[in-house]
Amino acid sequence: MIKRLVVLGDPVSHSLSPAIHNAAIAELGIDAVYSSQHADRDQMAVAAAEMRSGELYGANITMPHKALARDLCDELDDSARVVNAVNTWVARGGELVGHSTDSRGVLYAWQQAGLPNSGPVVVLGAGGAARAAVAALSGTHEVWLSARRPDALDGPGFSGATGQVPWGLPMMGAVYVNATPVGMAGESLPESLLDTAVGYFEMIYAKDTPAESAMFDRGLPVGRGIDMLLGQAMASFQLWFGVSPKESVMRAALTP
Repeated sequence: MIKRLVVLGDPVSHSLSPAIHNAAIAELGIDAVYSSQHADRDQMAVAAAEMRSGELYGANITMPHKALARDLCDELDDSARVVNAVNTWVARGGELVGHSTDSRGVLYAWQQAGLPNSGPVVVLGAGGAARAAVAALSGTHEVWLSARRPDALDGPGFSGATGQVPWGLPMMGAVYVNATPVGMAGESLPESLLDTAVGYFEMIYAKDTPAESAMFDRGLPVGRGIDMLLGQAMASFQLWFGVSPKESVMRAALTP
């Protein structure tokens, strides 16, 4: 029987996950197919039931359902507990286990960009992406948090951070991690932040946000959301199939 896998979200039609996963599935000769599936809250519950029954073999979850995906699980992997969110579902013995591959995606993209292995980092945002960045980097870097709503930084997943910086206040010599939607529709981050940065990490994988382009123009290292997506995808693929996909095959699938 063909194994059926999906990426669930709202919206989800823009997702590049089907292209990269299906390329890896084909290269390895696995009898499976991966597709995108729009899901509201009720449809998420249906998908969770399909995971338990075996109708679905695996799933990725994207915005805005990573917290709901966590709540629908029977068990959470440590990776999901740390970030308090789930982006990957795995079925095990009729139970639904939630994982997060976001932090592994952050580390993969960080290494690809050649960003500093130590020093201060300022994470912009207070959602699941920000928690993933804190989990990935707090063991090696001095991680500071900055959000428009500072009270949102008091929740689970931020305990590894050093402290908070007021939104828009620059920190000299820091790498800025954009874990907000700013840039997705062409908006720019405060220029004062970019002027003091020694590197930048863009979690959005829309092509070249204004901040991303500005940092490239300055000749500084830039971590890209597309590399984070690849890192996440390779980790999810390993969880489902027990084998590692070829990074080159997945990356090639991103180019029409």
